[in-house]
Amino acid sequence: MAARAPTAPLSFARQHADLRDLEARHRARALRPRAGVDFSSNDYLGLAGSPRLADAIRDALARGVPVGSGGSRLLRGNHPEHQALEAEAARFFGAEAALWFGSGYAANAALLATLPQRGDLVVHDALVHASAHEGMRLSRAQAVAAAHNDAQAFDDALARWRRGGGTGDAWIAVESLYSMDGDRAPLDDLLAVAERRGAVLLIDEAHATGVFGAHGRGLVAHLQGREDVITLHTCGKALGGEGALVCGPKVVRDFLINRARPFIFSTAPSPLMAAAVRESLRILEDEPERRTRLRALIAHAERALAPHGVTPTGSQILPLILGDDARTMQAAEALQAAGFDVRGIRPPTVPPGTARLRLSLTLNVTEADIDALADALA
Repeated sequence: MAARAPTAPLSFARQHADLRDLEARHRARALRPRAGVDFSSNDYLGLAGSPRLADAIRDALARGVPVGSGGSRLLRGNHPEHQALEAEAARFFGAEAALWFGSGYAANAALLATLPQRGDLVVHDALVHASAHEGMRLSRAQAVAAAHNDAQAFDDALARWRRGGGTGDAWIAVESLYSMDGDRAPLDDLLAVAERRGAVLLIDEAHATGVFGAHGRGLVAHLQGREDVITLHTCGKALGGEGALVCGPKVVRDFLINRARPFIFSTAPSPLMAAAVRESLRILEDEPERRTRLRALIAHAERALAPHGVTPTGSQILPLILGDDARTMQAAEALQAAGFDVRGIRPPTVPPGTARLRLSLTLNVTEADIDALADALA
């Protein structure tokens, strides 16, 4: 039998073509070193470099806490630091139980892929995060989009589904503070919809945790502890670490442990990071002046930057919508050359025609830095 001719080496032709297309549309991405004044990170309270977090990790090492977990939580990787963090987080956020994931993306995807079942309906905000879309793509439930921050659109979608014979459970998926627009969800109106339609609210607090609410407990703090509310608090933004905490009824924690593939089949996060996040929660209670300083920076930035087209939002996220992809990237490059770490955001991260500079305020900048950025924009 004749030997088979070797196949030609893979040329990656389609991948090359896709990258050329992205470059032609000014949508190609590349990794850039961090440089310039920080107007792009999510380190809102300046905790990523906090001496208290560094001390917490040093203390944990001195206590014999290992760097790595050594396995998934269901195997050898379930360290006492993980369990201590979850117990403290449940108390802090006022939930019956909490479960820690390695990232906000994994937690969001796990929630939407695991909790809604076949025959259920998920109604999500049109601007909800990509991680939620990933979860819905993997889910057996039907998913429909509702107009951004329009509680009536959510209600209408659920009513249509019930009239059409929908008999499963209903889920509403939103963010409390949207990462690209800096605006808030109408949470009380959405809760009223959930109560009227018998739905469960899934609320991503990624950009509100640490910044809003009593002691930084988030915009949903007044709703936490309800059976029909599940929240996600990321640890890699205002908390200065990494990972994400899903907070809600104990049955949700138990179900995710048994059914959420991103949790079951992932190596557990470093126990050292659990120790650091525990310290972050203490800092939120001990140092309220961080939130006070951030609010002052937000007010100053809105006064200084609004005359240059920046949208005031009442939050630490201030978009300057330019619309055109090429113009957005040219503006970002000019500001970077002037010493400001400002990034251009283009589709598909944001809707077509809304490319923007996303200005993020953190305690890593001063009022003088904001005034200098205003001069550069002018």
